Amino acid sequence: MELELRHLRVLCAIADAGSVGRAAAQLGYSQPAVSTQLRRIERHLGEPLFERGPSGVRPTRYGAEVVEQARDVLVRAAAIGHRPAAARPRRTLRVAATNSPMLSGTVSRVRARLPELTIAVTSVYSSSRIVELLEEGAVDAAIAADYPGMELRHSTAVRHRGIVTEPTFVALPSRHRLRQSPQVQLADLAEDAWFVTPDDGAGWPGVFYDACAAAGFTPVTVHEWLGDQTQLQSMIADGLGVSLVQPTLRPIPHVVVKPLAGSPLWCRYVLAWRTETVTDDVVETVVRSATDAYRDLVAQAPHLRTWASRTWSVAGA
Repeated sequence: MELELRHLRVLCAIADAGSVGRAAAQLGYSQPAVSTQLRRIERHLGEPLFERGPSGVRPTRYGAEVVEQARDVLVRAAAIGHRPAAARPRRTLRVAATNSPMLSGTVSRVRARLPELTIAVTSVYSSSRIVELLEEGAVDAAIAADYPGMELRHSTAVRHRGIVTEPTFVALPSRHRLRQSPQVQLADLAEDAWFVTPDDGAGWPGVFYDACAAAGFTPVTVHEWLGDQTQLQSMIADGLGVSLVQPTLRPIPHVVVKPLAGSPLWCRYVLAWRTETVTDDVVETVVRSATDAYRDLVAQAPHLRTWASRTWSVAGA
């Protein structure tokens, strides 16, 4: 076989989704068809590209190199026929973004890679509101969040692609009784006070309360919180409660970040865009920039790297 652009899109979709099934759904194919295509590509290249685990797939070291090369080829292919930036009028990309630490790194990379593009960012907490803004044409693209089994819903005027699917961790005060545990059972936090962000219109905090119910408890004390992360961590450090957090969070002194045993909660970040206003080259550049930004965050999160090494080494044993 010869590698074609469609094969490269399959590899990138699997890497972005962290799952063959989710990648198939995004591409509009059946899961067996995508699995077969992946096996053919791996046979052609002579090495496995992804490690399979109970919670999905992740690129091997060789696979990560291939996916990065594939992204570069797709960006270049999407740009074929476009005039040089100097000959084009300056464009503005209106972006809505939910709370995500990858936003800054994403925007800075897009600006460097597409210098003719002006980016105007609007902070929007609710993913459902983000979809409304896209449907109304008030923004061109967005970084939003959804949850397994509760994928982002929108009309055919909007498309979306996964950027990363990550487990949810918990932040504890450094003097917490579970501070030495390598991972924390959700049920062991049944008596703790919780800081919980409000309804995001995409499934949160329902998925949190469902996980608590599955663990056999209902949180006793809940503080609804939507504010500065440093202030939140300060209150956790003072022992006022615990909070579910993104695994790339860098803790301040007197706060520790721990994985939840069994990874009962996952969140996916997606790029959504209006097909009539955002070109393929911009989509590829934003996804690549967001992926690179997330990789930098992982490099600065030893608790996440430790969890990943334990999880994938066990899954691959």
